[in-house]
Amino acid sequence: MKKTKSPMRVAAIMGVSALAIAACVGCGKTADKKGDDSSSSSKATVAAKAEKVNTTSGTVTTTVDMSKYDAGKVVRVWLPVAQDYDYQKVTDVKFDAPGAKTAKINKDSFGNKMLYIEWAADADPSTRKADLSFHATREEVTRPKLKEDDGAKLPKDAKEALKGSKLVPVNDQVKDAANKIVKGKKTDLEKARAIYDWIIANMNRDESVAGCGKGDVCALLSTRGGKCTDINSVFVGLCRAVGIPAREQFGIRMNDADITKNQHCWAEFYLKGTGWVAADPADVLKAVLKNGWTKDQAETKEKAEYYWGGYDSERVQLSEGRDVTLNPAQSGPALNYFGYPYAEVDGDAVDYYDPANFTYSVAFQADNK
Repeated sequence: MKKTKSPMRVAAIMGVSALAIAACVGCGKTADKKGDDSSSSSKATVAAKAEKVNTTSGTVTTTVDMSKYDAGKVVRVWLPVAQDYDYQKVTDVKFDAPGAKTAKINKDSFGNKMLYIEWAADADPSTRKADLSFHATREEVTRPKLKEDDGAKLPKDAKEALKGSKLVPVNDQVKDAANKIVKGKKTDLEKARAIYDWIIANMNRDESVAGCGKGDVCALLSTRGGKCTDINSVFVGLCRAVGIPAREQFGIRMNDADITKNQHCWAEFYLKGTGWVAADPADVLKAVLKNGWTKDQAETKEKAEYYWGGYDSERVQLSEGRDVTLNPAQSGPALNYFGYPYAEVDGDAVDYYDPANFTYSVAFQADNK
């Protein structure tokens, strides 16, 4: 990381050289190979040699303007920073925060990167502006050959993905629901697919939900309606309840010039013998709603097959994990998830679902092809 010499400008440039994108499909984060058993991951790499896939690449820029808040207040902002995962390569991370007391990139306990910016109480409110940009290249994920090996050991990240969280608990209610759905299914693959199909058949996208939704699984088993975090959290919770590691990933779609409200959550489950496998029933149900399809028509079934083991390339992962404590820690409670900019003014949280009043915007500039 390099900083300019001007005391009024803070800039950082990370990852200035681009590397080839990993061709692996169906694996987890490459950074998690700390001496754990990696036999499943290596098998996934071999199995996932697939046909040429689509890519999306360009620059994502987040702009923050906190000048509306009164003078004499400490203003703190945390912005998600994308990083390399098996399906994406991130370079040219830059930020600019004139007048800030602090502006630096940190990591939390999940390994999520964030730009932390703090303006002191004596800062001129007009200087409370910042921007963050990075270049991302994301691969389309295509379904690998799904193979099971009951004798394979779970790597560390898969073991962690069996644990519950505040709103995705592994409790009796979730276990009872999951066991009914997978009744008669013998293998983890059969069980995961039964859960995926049940969600598509029994849940619906609800446009009235704020943001991506809270992902409160116990409530959602009754309401059965929500947005991407809601729907995919139910998939994750039900998988965990029958002993299948699963996790959510949080990011933003790279599909328009203004992507301020284009946050998205998707899921993965771990299959012994294959590795991490993509699943996004929420995008299936979004397509059903937007296109006016029925659940049993051919277009719905085609989408369901695509998002069983696959994702489109028009997304970039920003973070993972639930019940998140930022770095440095926020004054408020743990975040449900870290998919949006987060800010506090004198310790009081700002509503990140309302970018116009926060104030922040996110833009995407696609590379010329």
